[in-house]
Amino acid sequence: MKALVIGATGATGKDLVNQLLNDKDFEEVDIFVRKPVDIQNDRLHVHVVNFEKPEEWKGMVKGDVAFSCLGTTLKDAGSKEAQRKVDFDYQYEFAKAARENDVEDYILVSAYGASPDSRIFYSKMKGELEEAVKQLHFNKITIFKPGMLERKNSERTGEVLGSRIIRFVNKLGLLESQKPLPTDILAKAMINSSKIKSNGYSSIKLGNIFCFAEKSND
Repeated sequence: MKALVIGATGATGKDLVNQLLNDKDFEEVDIFVRKPVDIQNDRLHVHVVNFEKPEEWKGMVKGDVAFSCLGTTLKDAGSKEAQRKVDFDYQYEFAKAARENDVEDYILVSAYGASPDSRIFYSKMKGELEEAVKQLHFNKITIFKPGMLERKNSERTGEVLGSRIIRFVNKLGLLESQKPLPTDILAKAMINSSKIKSNGYSSIKLGNIFCFAEKSND
């Protein structure tokens, strides 16, 4: 299979690309990034692109399965408008290009609590992206909704503290659905889902991840 990845330089993306390159079922792995990456592998193709100009790169989004795990924080983005550009616009354009190029399997990392009706900016944005991608009618769409992610060697103070608090609460038998999830486990689940041949609509629960696979006959 040939895999396409957006968000390859993030914590989940790095784990995903590493696992894909070590999986014999994937002969090619194409990643779309804003800056060059220091990864050397004969099966890896790095496309350095300007996400602001999809017309320049959309023709390269061709393969068997597309993985979308791109994302940023409000702090890193600097504003809600800038965050939406990364978390919604770039991802939607990638999904749209994949659909136009007949990619059948699309796997999206969303977020726990995502809903287009949410009053929370982040949750609303993620929910709107889910709905927009569904409307593209891929043959198979898989959406992962993890709670807090546990990144290796994270330097985000709030994230580290939050993870410790939730793990403590988990020991009390509370908030089990939001148990911190290591990014390498999420990456493994994404790859496993790409190997599942499903029809119609199904839902799979894996730890604190909720996965929804939808097949459209349109």
